[in-house]
Amino acid sequence: QVQLVESGGGLVHTGDSLRLSCAASGRTFGSSAMGWFRQAPGKEREFVATISWSGDRILYADSVKGRFTISRDNAKNTVYLQMNSLKPGDTAVYYCAAKITAYSGGYSYNNDYDYWGQGTQVTVSS
Repeated sequence: QVQLVESGGGLVHTGDSLRLSCAASGRTFGSSAMGWFRQAPGKEREFVATISWSGDRILYADSVKGRFTISRDNAKNTVYLQMNSLKPGDTAVYYCAAKITAYSGGYSYNNDYDYWGQGTQVTVSS
């Protein structure tokens, strides 16, 4: 069983930055691929970024490429999402997800993942 707890969301202005964190419990974190997804009101949950267990395979959605950076610290069982140059279109609930025992990378579909956090709200005002 893996529990994921996101933090770091908030209300910011266009152009600002935020760093989201996702703390994971359980001993499988080091062998899990991790992902960030987001869901805006009235829209389906969409892929944002993913990182392999070793950190050497990273994939971003085109909409965030060059602005967002995903990283992980396996010693702290934590994955991060650094979000720069935020836009109103980035407003959404952001979810952390884990795909356990995943030794590959590039997982960008919702149903690739086994566990999900409760989400953290990010609101970007213009």
